Amino acid sequence: MSASACCLIILLISRIIAIQVGLVDKPNNRKLHHGHIPLVGGIAIYLSMCIMYVLLDEYLPHSTAYLIGASILLIVGILDDRLDLPVYPRIIIQALVIILLMIDGAYLYSLGHLLPNNILILGEIGYIITLFAMWASVNAFNMTDGIDGLLGGLTCISLLGLSISFYLGNQNNLAIWCLTLISIIIPYLLLNLSIPFGKKFKVFMGDAGSTLIGFTILWLLLLATQGNNAVIAAVTGLWLIAIPLMDMVTVMLNRILQGNSPFKPDRGHLHHILMDQGISPHQALLIIVTIALLLALLGIILEQFKIKEITSLLLFLSVFFIYFNLMRKLQLTSPKQRTKKEPQVSNNNTN
Repeated sequence: MSASACCLIILLISRIIAIQVGLVDKPNNRKLHHGHIPLVGGIAIYLSMCIMYVLLDEYLPHSTAYLIGASILLIVGILDDRLDLPVYPRIIIQALVIILLMIDGAYLYSLGHLLPNNILILGEIGYIITLFAMWASVNAFNMTDGIDGLLGGLTCISLLGLSISFYLGNQNNLAIWCLTLISIIIPYLLLNLSIPFGKKFKVFMGDAGSTLIGFTILWLLLLATQGNNAVIAAVTGLWLIAIPLMDMVTVMLNRILQGNSPFKPDRGHLHHILMDQGISPHQALLIIVTIALLLALLGIILEQFKIKEITSLLLFLSVFFIYFNLMRKLQLTSPKQRTKKEPQVSNNNTN
């Protein structure tokens, strides 16, 4: 059974169960979708991933710690989707999960050759930075879940970039695993976009899914950038998650500059700004995914041409500076007035 077929079957079964138990996303003043949409994307991806992990029987570093952590995050995410849990218990559990991964040896202890003729070793502070990196990864991907197809599309771009990087670095097991994850996500992506069965079979990822994806991407980035088997520089990892990362930082900085909490929901995300310019959700999806793909490819090209890591970092920061200022300008000149009551054309994300 292929990974895609496995995920599709689980999606079709789990959506029926989700409707019966009330694990659905309901329309409100910030969510313009019709009907109660099952929040089963994360569940189906997790179960499919576990099945394929057993069937592939390939060695994956720190996979036991990862799977235990992913299981905990999934359970907490399901409870959050169903019961709307408070923020702080979720943050604490996320921290405990990443600590488990760090105890197993996966953490950010080097930023590569960012210093002249030297490697920037983080030492014990690397544990703290890894905690923040995990939080950033989870929230960055969660915040992209604002229009149909965006979270799945951006995740596939990051996984594709990682797969190419692992393949070029002769880490074939990890390259195959990334491609397997892409094939697992594709059925969710199609149902989320109402393809080919129509809106009747639409599903959402849920916080369980976005948390799982953020944790998974961080795990793979740690494997790709740290240790003797690293295949890319740490700065190259930034290019592989460029759009989710830049969007999250831009939104939070803008909220702070406006005197608001960085966690206060608004319409400052890239997909919101594009749609407020008159672009349709599907056009916004295509634009954002294309930009993410180009930036990921640029990062891989810089890596393969052995461009200095400090140069790659400065170029990334320049791209982010342009992105940040362009988003602020578009937001301030938007033809639509943003108010607290303006609804969000979205999936299930509320950030």
